Amino acid sequence: MSTTVPEMYGSLVFNDRVMRDKLPKDIYKALRKTIDTNTHLELDVANAVAIAMKEWAVDNGATHFTHWFQPMTGVTAEKHDSFITPLEGGEVIMEFSGKELVKGEPDASSFPSGGLRATFEARGYTAWDPTSPAFIKDGTLYIPTAFCSYSGEALDKKTPLLRSMEALNREATKVLHILGNTEVNSVTTTVGPEQEYFLVEKETFQKRRDLVFTGRTLLGAMPPKGQEMEDHYFGTLKPKVAAFMHDLDEELWKLGIPAKTKHNEVAPSQHELAPVFDTTNVAVDHNQLTMDVMRKVAEKHGFVCLLHEKPFEGINGSGKHNNWSMITDTGINLLDPGKTPTENIQFLVFLMAVIKAVDKYADLMRLSVASAGNDHRLGANEAPPAIISIFLGDELTAVLDSIENDTFFGKQKNVQMEIGASVLPHFTKDTTDRNRTSPFAFTGNKFEFRSLGSSLSVSGPNVVLNTAVADALSDFYEVLKDTDPEKMDETVHELLKNTIKEHKRVVFNGNGYTDEWVAEAEKRGLYNYKSTPDVLPVFIQDKNVTLFTKHHIFTKSEIESRYEILLENYSKTIHIEAKTMLDMVSHQFMPALVKTMDELLTVATKKKDFDAALSSKAEKALLEKLSTAYDAIYDAMQVLEEDTLKAESMSDELELAKFYQATILEDMSKLRALADEAEKMIPKGILPYPDYADMLFYV
Repeated sequence: MSTTVPEMYGSLVFNDRVMRDKLPKDIYKALRKTIDTNTHLELDVANAVAIAMKEWAVDNGATHFTHWFQPMTGVTAEKHDSFITPLEGGEVIMEFSGKELVKGEPDASSFPSGGLRATFEARGYTAWDPTSPAFIKDGTLYIPTAFCSYSGEALDKKTPLLRSMEALNREATKVLHILGNTEVNSVTTTVGPEQEYFLVEKETFQKRRDLVFTGRTLLGAMPPKGQEMEDHYFGTLKPKVAAFMHDLDEELWKLGIPAKTKHNEVAPSQHELAPVFDTTNVAVDHNQLTMDVMRKVAEKHGFVCLLHEKPFEGINGSGKHNNWSMITDTGINLLDPGKTPTENIQFLVFLMAVIKAVDKYADLMRLSVASAGNDHRLGANEAPPAIISIFLGDELTAVLDSIENDTFFGKQKNVQMEIGASVLPHFTKDTTDRNRTSPFAFTGNKFEFRSLGSSLSVSGPNVVLNTAVADALSDFYEVLKDTDPEKMDETVHELLKNTIKEHKRVVFNGNGYTDEWVAEAEKRGLYNYKSTPDVLPVFIQDKNVTLFTKHHIFTKSEIESRYEILLENYSKTIHIEAKTMLDMVSHQFMPALVKTMDELLTVATKKKDFDAALSSKAEKALLEKLSTAYDAIYDAMQVLEEDTLKAESMSDELELAKFYQATILEDMSKLRALADEAEKMIPKGILPYPDYADMLFYV
């Protein structure tokens, strides 16, 4: 008998339904209080929860547990311990205590710390996050945790996220109370991260050193067809891909991940999965888990799932869209304009808080999506530009104009779509079109931050967004807190009006891909950080340090450590790519080029022996081209090798990152262009690795 989706969903999650069933009422209430109000969890409660959690996990086939955390490596980490406790006589029992549940001790010295921890200072702690449910995967109970050093510094991506959620909750609740909405006790942020990815055959992947070592192809000429026919986007799913997606949905549903939408993306072999939104820290955990499950399910189907932002040159790369909103504990979406947005003062206040936050801290938002991989996408006509701006649409823009200018806003009437065929149903047209070129677009009741890279943890961008909006709300509270209730409407109107005037420069509803917008953005004074080394230093600028320390998101030393880690990660990434490229060109590509010339010479020589008159001008011309290409590629290799050695001798991290960006990447680009052009002259089968056509069109 097959299991239904409702029966399957969350079956491997220690969720609220399981807790109500397994825990004594007083323990359940105490745990629920901790989850709902962020209060401290007592050890006796933790002990009772641990016993119930262990029994449930063992009943579901688990033999081990792990504190699952998110260090600054960009991926998750886990150390597995069994539940067994040995007894005399060679027997064992299955035990799990509250102390084991709430605290773990992984080695902190081997994870990136940016100088916060010395190598000999090994102790670190993981602390249970009870707001994110535990789950079972591969026979192990996974307990979501935060990760900190012996002296309490955050060494992970979860701790700052939880801090930022608390900051926004605190400031948003204060503003709501000032506006008269005193029933609200808390505000949470919600996120729905859409995930793009590529699938390639596992056998093909294993033959490409660049994919194995770096996640992206460093060589490869485009085949005759790419994505120009636009026939892959939303196209029929191939049977093997559909089977993968079916199994992926089921595995995610078992883990309580609300996978909702799946489809082909623009590039060949590219796809997307979109979940229903969830509380931000849970959504972040779910997205990390989704990427892990994608890889494992892909392997079972003979695929490899590529999550690099730009695995193939010449076609679209992959990102993820961070759909962000704010919800009260009374069920109100604070970014829902309702039917009459001009009269929805609460909505307008929170909308303007977001606009102010994005304008004031656009540099941090750009920083939050910066990586070596994402630099290949941002600014190209496949992803939002590096310039951070907000799309509001015509109706909301008109609302703000009316507030700024004290003019009447005539509500736009509902318009029926007329498609021209009477058999088709009538439906109401949205008041605003979508804008796929905007990095931060309002989409009805949420904002879609579209600049994130596909491999990126969604934690960082949401830390920045939560904190920046909390800061704007804090400023609003200071303006409103001493206002006479009878004059509140007037004061709010002036607040909105002044905020619009000060920050409207960040609102742009046009085409973000044009050169005209780049010029216009410069006139408006908007940031345009084109690369990761350009933007990273903004992290340690005074205004941004003040933001994070004011709201207790990071200490100054935590900011400095993250800055060092990000610089180091960027340089290491490009260094590995450069070394891999040199290895592929010298040991694989150049021998294939020589073999092509040898075979051509052999054929030409045989022709001359048979009949001198048959020697071909085409053969001579092709040999000359191949020989010229060989020399040019060799020279370009020498330049890249020398510059890579030069980089290895540099010590200043910012100088090094800029050298990799300006020099090494340029060297690699020149070498690639030469190799890709020469590849077109190499007969099929001589290259020792699959070409683009093999990888993209034979899935």
